[in-house]
Amino acid sequence: MRPKQKSILHTWLKGFFLLKFPTSVWSINSYVLLFLILFSQNAFSQEIKKDSIKRPKIGLVLSGGGAKGFAHIGVLKVLEEAGIKIDYIGGTSMGSIIGGLYASGYNATQIDSIFKKTNFDELINDYIPRSSKNFYGKRNDELYAIVLPFSNLRVGIPEALSKGMYNYNLLSSLTRNVRHVRDFNQLPTPFLCIGTNIETGEEVLLNKGNLVQAMMASAAFPSLFTPVEIDGNLLVDGGVVNNYPIKEVRNLGADIIIGVDVQDDLAKRKNLKNATRILVQITNLQSIDKMKNKIKNTDVYIKPDIRDYGVISFDKGEEIIRKGEEAAFAVYEKIKALIPETEFYKKPKLKLVTDTLKIERINTDRLDNYTKEYIRGKLRFKGGSTITYNDLKTGINNLDATQNFSAISYCLQPNGANDDLDLVLKENPTQTFLKLGLHYDGLYKSGILVNLTHKKTFLKNDVTSLDIILGDNFRYDLNYYVENGFNISFGFRSRLNQFNRNVTTSLSNLVGENPGVNLINVDFMDINNQAYFQTIFVQKFLMGGGLEYKYLKINSPTLANEENIIDKSSYFSAFAYLKYDSLDEKYYPSSGVYFSTDLQTYLASSDYTNTFKSFSMAKAELSVVNKLFRKATFKFDADAGFTFGNNSVPFFDYILGGYGYSKINNFNYFYGYDFLSIAGNSFIKAGITLDYEILKKNHINVSANFANLGDNIFSSVDWVSMPKYTGYAVGYGLETIIGPIEIKQSWSPEMSRSFTWFSIGFLF
Repeated sequence: MRPKQKSILHTWLKGFFLLKFPTSVWSINSYVLLFLILFSQNAFSQEIKKDSIKRPKIGLVLSGGGAKGFAHIGVLKVLEEAGIKIDYIGGTSMGSIIGGLYASGYNATQIDSIFKKTNFDELINDYIPRSSKNFYGKRNDELYAIVLPFSNLRVGIPEALSKGMYNYNLLSSLTRNVRHVRDFNQLPTPFLCIGTNIETGEEVLLNKGNLVQAMMASAAFPSLFTPVEIDGNLLVDGGVVNNYPIKEVRNLGADIIIGVDVQDDLAKRKNLKNATRILVQITNLQSIDKMKNKIKNTDVYIKPDIRDYGVISFDKGEEIIRKGEEAAFAVYEKIKALIPETEFYKKPKLKLVTDTLKIERINTDRLDNYTKEYIRGKLRFKGGSTITYNDLKTGINNLDATQNFSAISYCLQPNGANDDLDLVLKENPTQTFLKLGLHYDGLYKSGILVNLTHKKTFLKNDVTSLDIILGDNFRYDLNYYVENGFNISFGFRSRLNQFNRNVTTSLSNLVGENPGVNLINVDFMDINNQAYFQTIFVQKFLMGGGLEYKYLKINSPTLANEENIIDKSSYFSAFAYLKYDSLDEKYYPSSGVYFSTDLQTYLASSDYTNTFKSFSMAKAELSVVNKLFRKATFKFDADAGFTFGNNSVPFFDYILGGYGYSKINNFNYFYGYDFLSIAGNSFIKAGITLDYEILKKNHINVSANFANLGDNIFSSVDWVSMPKYTGYAVGYGLETIIGPIEIKQSWSPEMSRSFTWFSIGFLF
């Protein structure tokens, strides 16, 4: 304050006090008060002067570029090292993912850790854990190599490789601290991202609504991820129209722009060798020219040298991050010059809130083909439940695994201290699918599988599936299933299996007429029809039962009778079962448990052999898989079965031998013995397998199995003696799109020969 101004103020204040107070009151205390007022006025004046020099607001622009966007993490690390506080963030595609996480509160080190832990193979392929599929779904998903939409007698192609639910679930958990924020300006760091309206080609600014949905829309690379619908707009990757939203970030209030450019330059013809590169080139045709002006308007422009990497080079993440660091250090002096040393900022580590949620209500729109009970049954929780984000992810995966919905999204809305789950489901308009498979094994020989699957055939929640298997042995498998969530589900199944093979004489009741014969050549045909019900028991087990009609026809030229017929009878039975399956994979699991127990009572028969009496059979199977160390797993198997009541029909005995075929009736694998070569009405078997993945999807394994098998072996304690049957195998397996390709060399010390088995493709 100038001296003249102080003098005027002093005179005015003195006059004011003399007017208000008598002279006698004006004392030393009054002068002290006057001094304090003058001092505070001077300090206030200095504060105004200090605030008049404001720190410039810094905006960060992160472009899209797929896996090359990992470079953004390296740049963020250097910015934090320089003490730069980011006031606004704008991003596109991968820039929106990293920018959104940074805006929600994470620092660069945390984001680096998140990306290093993420399995990008699973992300791109939209991995759904096997545990999320019901037993019917597991069977169907492990049969077919190719699944195509089929409508009006025309075969279509999927609209994208992935719905992006893996990414959606991951981002929802990561951004739980800000799950209720609907205005991105209210995030810890104001944020925006860009999407492209696929119908109009217009740019869409995303700065409000569901943060996860906005990031997903901005990063929905065409053909890789399905479009995302927001406010009626169908959106794909924002990089198509604006891969570097500098103008939008300036409009937020940024004085200085730091821009990170990870997009490709235009590629030459020789480098346009796949669909992904061609799509990237098409996207870049418009953005390259626009970038020239945007670069000029960028105060600190950072261009990492990532020419040797592609948009799906996720396996090179650490290298790309280092490239980002190198590019930022190249302009480090410019970065440091943005702020004085006194303004150094250290971004704190984000402390995540609890991942426990109390879901008050589950809100869904009315669906045409699926009931609310079906949806809640898949989620495995109801309104009023306390769950974790992992439970939420599991429920969403269960819905996704049905393939009944072409798009799934959700958000958590505040409801007092708790949350409501708003679930948006878009029913898959395609209700018919064509599915194909291929298989070869030593029992059924070659087979080509053609399947038609149709949903909502008669009722809501139903699915009808017909497998036709063409090859050396014609077969079919017809399934109709109605799933009712927590309520009882029901279904019908009809199948035909047939083969020709030298098998154990237990499949013949005429062996006494052919002494010395251990194997006979048979034409075996089994037509099986089941009506059943089933339900989920204590959230984990599948419990069910039903009635069965079976027609069995076995004939053999080996035996000396006029018709060569061993059996051609119909059998009526009732059955019940309890199953549990937590294996992470069917063919090469690394963890989990499988348990199954079955009880079947044969009640009546047309009795071609005139020997039938009602009897019952019970069996159980257990598999436990654990990882020994990286890429090495140990699997333990145990099986047992017995007959009670009257003597069983020999055609239903427990029959062991061979490997790699689809099991029916009481057929089971056994190393060291040929297909279906040993049998009895009771058995106990144990086995171990050590598997090592020598290269990705390439396995070597060694196996051993031991069994006691015969008639009524459990009537004494002989079954606990040394095993009567032993066998060993070494094998190689390759995981392919058509299923595993396996070769096994098997032998037994009780046999004079060894066996080599080939199995190709998923089992059917």
